[in-house]
Amino acid sequence: MKNVFSSVFIITVIACSFNKKELTYIGSTPAPAIVKTFLGIPISDSIDFIRWRLIIGNDQYHLTCQYGIGKQGTNGFVGGGKKIELTDKLTKEKNYYYLHNRNKTLAVVKLNSSLLHFLNEDKSLLNGTGGWSHTLSIETRGKTEPISITAKKTILKDSIRFQGRTPCEGLSLIPGLHISHDCNKLKWSVVLYADPRTGNPTNYRIRGTAFEWIPKTGNWEIIKGENDATIYQLDLGGKDGSIYLLRPDENVLLFTDAKGRLFVGDEDFSYTLNKEN
Repeated sequence: MKNVFSSVFIITVIACSFNKKELTYIGSTPAPAIVKTFLGIPISDSIDFIRWRLIIGNDQYHLTCQYGIGKQGTNGFVGGGKKIELTDKLTKEKNYYYLHNRNKTLAVVKLNSSLLHFLNEDKSLLNGTGGWSHTLSIETRGKTEPISITAKKTILKDSIRFQGRTPCEGLSLIPGLHISHDCNKLKWSVVLYADPRTGNPTNYRIRGTAFEWIPKTGNWEIIKGENDATIYQLDLGGKDGSIYLLRPDENVLLFTDAKGRLFVGDEDFSYTLNKEN
């Protein structure tokens, strides 16, 4: 009997150890062709967004996706949407994860232990839309951490535009933002201007729900955060504080705190803005 109890104990310990190595990420993303192809969704299908639950293990992943047309006034889908479940091989290379589905592969990069972002075939970050980004957040609402990849060098031209929707909670401590207690998302349109000759920052223009759609203008500058990260600081003026953004490549901006630690989103929205093409 003692041996039986010992065996059960050993199996339980092994199972617990394996489960501890699994991480679950959630989020909602657009549905570009590269994602549709991987999931086996016809390219011609009209889809507003995909809601993900992605479990990452040592050499395997399991994902559950719900997708379809968004139901107006809710965060759900018309008719409940459609569902896909996949379990297959996972391979890793430093901060890159490769999800395999038969002869198809979809790559994601680990921005830090709490955030993943889907990639193009050239390993650039997938650009999202005004509604959703391609960032997934850890389900357990992990702590804010610096980015763990090296940001690509970007060139500042006379103006660049970004758009998106974010949760409210992480930005609620910035005095200059108008965020109600029942806020469930913030809409953003950010334009950053630079001197076309030198590339140096000049001023910015922001519109969105955090400013009650009244354009906000001011100056911005580039500062250094933790791990020598390059941070864009947008001065809101006086006691209104600042907005801090990190640009890991050409396509996206990530909201951070003053030290460059990234905010963690939820199943509906991330703290990622997408470049307007």
